[in-house]
Amino acid sequence: MNNNSKVLSLKYRPKVFEDLIGQEVVAETIINSIKSKKIPNAYLFTGIRGVGKTTIARIIAKSLNCSNGLDKLCRDDLCENCKAISNSNHIDVLEMDAASKTGVDDVRDLIEFSRYGPTTANYKIFIIDEVHMLSKQAFNALLKTLEEPPEYLKFIFATTEIKKIPITVVSRCQRFDLPRIKSAELFEFIKKIKDKENGKVSDEAIKLIVKISEGSVRDALSLLDRALLSLNNNTEFNLTTAKKIFGYFDKSQLINLFKLIFQGNEKEVLKMYRSIYDQGVEPKTFINDFLELLYYFKNIELLKVNGTNFSLNDEEFELIKEIAKEVKSEILILFWQFTIKTLDELDIVSNQNLSIEMFLIRLIYLKDISNISKIIDENKILNESKINNENNIMNQYHENEDLFDLKNKTIGQIKNVIQEKQSEHKLNNKEEQQSQEYIINSFNDLLKICTSKKEMKLKYELEKNVNLVSFENQRMEISFHENLDKEFIKILSSKLYEWTGNRWIITLSKKKGKPSIKENEINLKKDLLEKAKKEPIYKNFLEIFPDGELIDIEIVKKNND
Repeated sequence: MNNNSKVLSLKYRPKVFEDLIGQEVVAETIINSIKSKKIPNAYLFTGIRGVGKTTIARIIAKSLNCSNGLDKLCRDDLCENCKAISNSNHIDVLEMDAASKTGVDDVRDLIEFSRYGPTTANYKIFIIDEVHMLSKQAFNALLKTLEEPPEYLKFIFATTEIKKIPITVVSRCQRFDLPRIKSAELFEFIKKIKDKENGKVSDEAIKLIVKISEGSVRDALSLLDRALLSLNNNTEFNLTTAKKIFGYFDKSQLINLFKLIFQGNEKEVLKMYRSIYDQGVEPKTFINDFLELLYYFKNIELLKVNGTNFSLNDEEFELIKEIAKEVKSEILILFWQFTIKTLDELDIVSNQNLSIEMFLIRLIYLKDISNISKIIDENKILNESKINNENNIMNQYHENEDLFDLKNKTIGQIKNVIQEKQSEHKLNNKEEQQSQEYIINSFNDLLKICTSKKEMKLKYELEKNVNLVSFENQRMEISFHENLDKEFIKILSSKLYEWTGNRWIITLSKKKGKPSIKENEINLKKDLLEKAKKEPIYKNFLEIFPDGELIDIEIVKKNND
């Protein structure tokens, strides 16, 4: 095949370690291991697509088998081994795609083939791409050979899903995590390729290519290929053309959309979104870009214009900085949660465009909750113990109660604090009419008052689902019981305040606590039943009635009051 007819990702594929970009540390480590003849039994390369996993595997295969040696590794004038490896037809270097050969039989054939030494090369090498696709049985069949292979045999694995590989396999390999290529480095590389291909592509368009590729060299070269193929005569491939071809829209439009949302201009917000939608931007793409911009608004003070992966230019960066000064962090966090929620809704709603419009309208009204911090500050005057108590209830029972179904605990806590404040206000109105009629010094005193006040549900919870840890000085500590009513602590706190005129501290403890009253009764009954079965009268009964059985016993409570 003519080299000029190849796609750019194949045409400019690195042939030696020096050609690699962004993987200098990995390359240096491998070169040193080969020079010192400390070659591992197996290499394992992991990383996102297009960062050089399979490319490095082939370079290693050439480095180990090149007729000229590592120091004079073939670049252009290839020896027979390097040429065959580059064309993927070397008899001793086997490349296998684990996605198509996943079974244990395929691995057995591989192991059988490994018993024979190399024919023309120094090493027999197995390169297995997407190795995580192998079955569990296939991995198990490979373990022994992987741990103690013949001296002439080397394995090279490549994967994008390292977590799917059994740890027993990973531990037998020398693992290399290939990072994404840095934006500045990838930008310079693509610019050089553009010059070699005599393409007229603006720097701004290349920056967009780098942004979309997300650190993948292959993706960046594929996008550059599309850009060069779209050029007509002497026209330049500029940023405007790039956005149309790659389906990317200007971030400044989204920034202006944010500004209109914060201003509450519903009509202009919808008008601008429809303009963005008419440019061919998909709703999910819009939401993901919306989330990215939310991140910039929240953390703009911690970012630098040259460190945002080319997604913002100087003008956009300063505009976000200016708008962010007028927006509270609580609102931005609330927007983030709400946007994530909407992303899930897009899979349910048939017309995603309408869903996005409603999402933007809801954000306009959501922004008016700008007094969150003020409400929190006003409620700091509440008794500290009561706040701790509320936090316990929130943490244990109300994790799913939140405003606008956003799972936002801060809003949920405000809601409960306000309710508690209203409840306290009602109780304060009654304080003048009530006196401290009851003194509760023990758990039994509490049960008696529940009976006299006809609080049967509360008494039931206390007897059956409460394991007492401690009870003293208007403090009650209980262990968590899964069957305990969710509103129990709130109701009990309110009743104790009503009955005694004092605020009680009720806490949930990690300690086991004493058995509940019902549990004590069950245990007592069981002991009495076992004891009764040992009595002579029961034994005499069984002699007369062999089929008889004592199944229950009644405890008669004596009333000493």
